[in-house]
Amino acid sequence: MAEGTGGVSFGGARRRAVGLALLLAALSLALLPEIAESQGTLRIVAYNIKHGRGMDDQVDLRRVADVLRALDADVITLQEVDRNTERTGRVDQVARLGELLGMRGIHGAHRPYQGGEYGNAVLTRLPVREVKVRAIPPSAGSDLSITEVVLGGGPDGLPVSVVSVHLAGAPEERRAQADSVNAFYSDAGHPVILAGDFNSRRGDLVMRRLEDRWSVLRKDGDPNTYPSDAPDREIDFVMYRPVGRFEVLEHRVVEEALASDHRPLLTVLRIW
Repeated sequence: MAEGTGGVSFGGARRRAVGLALLLAALSLALLPEIAESQGTLRIVAYNIKHGRGMDDQVDLRRVADVLRALDADVITLQEVDRNTERTGRVDQVARLGELLGMRGIHGAHRPYQGGEYGNAVLTRLPVREVKVRAIPPSAGSDLSITEVVLGGGPDGLPVSVVSVHLAGAPEERRAQADSVNAFYSDAGHPVILAGDFNSRRGDLVMRRLEDRWSVLRKDGDPNTYPSDAPDREIDFVMYRPVGRFEVLEHRVVEEALASDHRPLLTVLRIW
């Protein structure tokens, strides 16, 4: 009787152990988004894709997707993205790129254009807490905006905002746009990253306005991003605030001369 009872007891313990292991495995799977939310490193790509029109004048989103896939980013900020416009065949470009890359796509429209919309976009494989499309001062009367995604927190549970930015127009228009961006994040209580096409040169008045509030990253190697086939100017940037929350592990221009008239930027940041 005692031997038999011992056998039953061992079997029950084994079943309980197996059950506990299965429960822990299920909990681990359920917690994967939270693990992603608390990751300490972000791979970010910024790319003005010129609505997918390459230097050969062909619109080819698969080619753009191939460029992006190779960079293995957590978050991608895109500029000059069409959604259901005539010139690009009524395709929702960010949705299509999201399908090709297996990422969530978010389009932030500046304005209506050719029966659809034109603007910025963000692609990400991380959990998104919130999306904000903020209007900034126009360029030659044409509306502009920035597109912000608020991601799950880094260390200490803080959220992290990644913002797709496209400044445009005359210097005074871009200065007003930069001032507007500064004002949006003047009292942000969490880390913020701006990434995109600023149509401004390092050291000019527009960039100095931004450098007063942001850490503007220095690129490894040749910093020039435009035009993609023979770049001679640096007009695409990544910047962040606050200073003490980030460490730059990598920041470089990707050597891609065909898929768009800009070259993409790859940035790897550790968040403290």
